[in-house]
Amino acid sequence: MGGDNIKGAFLALLAMGLYATHDVIIKTLGASYPPLQILFFSSLMSFPLVSMVLMRDPTHGTLRPAHPGWVALRTACGILAGIGGFYAFSSLPLAQVYAILFAAPLLVTILSIPILGEKVGIHRWMAVIAGLLGVLIVLRPGARSLEIGHLAALIGAVGSATAAVIVRKLGRSERPLVLLMWPMLGNFVLTGASLGLDYRPMQLQHLALTGVIAAFGLLAGFLLIQAYRAGEAAIVAPMQYSQILWATGYGWVLFGETLDLPTLIGASVIIASGIYIVWREKSGGNSTNRPVTASRLRAETVTAPKTTLLQRLWQPRD
Repeated sequence: MGGDNIKGAFLALLAMGLYATHDVIIKTLGASYPPLQILFFSSLMSFPLVSMVLMRDPTHGTLRPAHPGWVALRTACGILAGIGGFYAFSSLPLAQVYAILFAAPLLVTILSIPILGEKVGIHRWMAVIAGLLGVLIVLRPGARSLEIGHLAALIGAVGSATAAVIVRKLGRSERPLVLLMWPMLGNFVLTGASLGLDYRPMQLQHLALTGVIAAFGLLAGFLLIQAYRAGEAAIVAPMQYSQILWATGYGWVLFGETLDLPTLIGASVIIASGIYIVWREKSGGNSTNRPVTASRLRAETVTAPKTTLLQRLWQPRD
């Protein structure tokens, strides 16, 4: 592995550490406040930071989408991914959440067939099936009672994967401003309305932590951009799975969580399947669009927007 790939892998590992810390803060606040309230204030704190990024958008236009149907679907998926992710991190052990969210590359492979017209060969289909079996190992339906948090994590994975594939579908035909702001605005309205149903006054230090969530999500996104610029996507993309190591460490030290054997086995199967799919896309296979390696995968939330969009906005200027 060349020096540039080592640099890319290191930057990606650092980004994943920040993302994991971002998620730990969500879990910490989730012990005292409703997940939708945390998401509302985190998204509120994100607006000034994201606005600074959006000022770099060189294209002219409005928030009116060129493809309103696809943008509406992506907006809905982004909102569901954010709500699902925040709820799951607030209610489940960190390692379990990551293991389920790691199914997103598998779902991207499946969704790329109807949305991108991608051809998926037998090898990738076998990897997808194995990975989904890994999810079942983590969930262990019938062996234990499933919680709403498990469903929320699955919704987060599906929402994030669908949003990623739609971004690939739209390509550069839609402004990054449109694809970033509509989910943020929709999330802001929806979670803001939820405050009327369940609101708990926040201490000042906890409110400040929602700003840290926003800052960490955006900073991690920029580190991931630099990682993909430095190294090959096939080297950088698998670094997302390092989050399970962060989750295990954080969970043990901060929350007294332990990584049980079924979660370890299931996560290992899911990770192996995801890495195999990335390898197949790199080597060619039957892939034409390479949707997984090109999607900059990370479970999308309002505070951690799709890195693909940030990269389009943060192009080096002459």
